[in-house]
Amino acid sequence: MRYSSTPQDTQGVVHLYGGGTQDITRAGNATVGQTVTRSGSTTGVHRGQVTALNQTVNYQEGSVSGLIRTTVCAEPGDSGGSLFAGSTALGLTSGGSGNCTWGGTTFFQPVTEPLSRYGLSVY
Repeated sequence: MRYSSTPQDTQGVVHLYGGGTQDITRAGNATVGQTVTRSGSTTGVHRGQVTALNQTVNYQEGSVSGLIRTTVCAEPGDSGGSLFAGSTALGLTSGGSGNCTWGGTTFFQPVTEPLSRYGLSVY
């Protein structure tokens, strides 16, 4: 996601790798069963569903909790990519298993937490 830093730029956008952008007008919280979209620099745009919230993942570098679990595929290099539903920002790609050929599970850091912590907004 791109965050506004100039007064004339009033909306955030997600770059859709492979072409175009998606306007982002607000941040929100994911819900189980929600259809979501992820944009990543390695594999582009993919869709799936939220399967669980408040998940903990044990990465080699340590544990991360409070994550969104989805059926959206991702591969190495997609980390940090945007998770959104329509014009609502939901999260940032954290990691997962599988790939975009066979599918898998991908986890996302909810975007509302850092926005709130640092007093930021997406527009």
